[in-house]
Amino acid sequence: MVYPDTFQGIAVLAQPEWQSPKKIEFTPRAFEDHDVDIEIVACGVCASDVHTISGGWGECPYPLVVGHEIIGKVIKLGDKCTTGLTLGQRVGVGAQAWACLACPQCGSDNEVYCPHLRDTYGSKYPDGTVMQGGYASHARVHEFFVFPIPDSIPTNLAAPMMCAGATTFSPLIRNGAGPGKKVGILGIGGLGHFGIIWAKALGAEVWAISRSNAKKEDALALGADGYIATAEENWDEAHLRTFDLIVNCANSSALDLPKYIDLCKVNGRFICVGLPEGDGFLIKPFNMMHNAALFGFSHIATRKEILQMLDLAAEKNLKPWVELLPVGEAGCSEALKRCYSHDVRYRFTLTDFEKEFA
Repeated sequence: MVYPDTFQGIAVLAQPEWQSPKKIEFTPRAFEDHDVDIEIVACGVCASDVHTISGGWGECPYPLVVGHEIIGKVIKLGDKCTTGLTLGQRVGVGAQAWACLACPQCGSDNEVYCPHLRDTYGSKYPDGTVMQGGYASHARVHEFFVFPIPDSIPTNLAAPMMCAGATTFSPLIRNGAGPGKKVGILGIGGLGHFGIIWAKALGAEVWAISRSNAKKEDALALGADGYIATAEENWDEAHLRTFDLIVNCANSSALDLPKYIDLCKVNGRFICVGLPEGDGFLIKPFNMMHNAALFGFSHIATRKEILQMLDLAAEKNLKPWVELLPVGEAGCSEALKRCYSHDVRYRFTLTDFEKEFA
């Protein structure tokens, strides 16, 4: 590999082979004045990676290097960079790598909702280059989407914060999670365990909601004040009209939505961050009228929100539960397979990049 002309990555070559990624060499898009090149040292594994390369979310361009929970060090800065990054600095990149920064959304700290958004992997640049992700030696990203990592946050814990952490943090702060609020976190997995951590750190009363009691001990250890197992008879009766906010982190559309909506106070909010495959949810208007609850969705997080999240994690020494696997064909294959089968507590971080891409 001759840097910076080519990078290396662990890529899925075709949909039927998504569980058997291969090492490839690829040419990144042309370097621009506001770009940052990052030598990657760790990358989290997200369910989005699996949904994308397996075809669950539709067609995607192959070969594709996924991964949008990137931690690395800055090795090159564009001539017009103004965000204060320095060479050698430890930084993170999440699921967004570009926006126009000129539309009303971008101008109101909502660049994650920019109509011209480009994802960290899978998006096409104007020159036709397919953007590749973080299971790779390097990443090339617009400076606005590169975030300094506080010194007190270990690299392997910072990685999953860049997507899973950010995705759950945004709806909590946008919908008022804090002291005096009762917040439910539905679905205790990679997203949901972050939801519990953040909601508790923000000062809310936090209830974990899951099908069985299998994750009760974990949820309470993460900081939940209470636990609801929906497989139990009359599980909802004690909590009707009591939640200010429920964040749905479950990666399934097979939910009895009316029962969950009825948990919300009048004008309470049920916000989804999980993105299940298939046709999604069936919403019946009569189910929504009983308490004037608001049903909505949230995307990832903005720059402002990610920086706030990192500050909170550093200030309160917050730690997600992370398993480590070495990057490479075997390590990435194992991570993808186990993520697909929900065999992880509760996030994977890929490591040993310096060995694989020496």
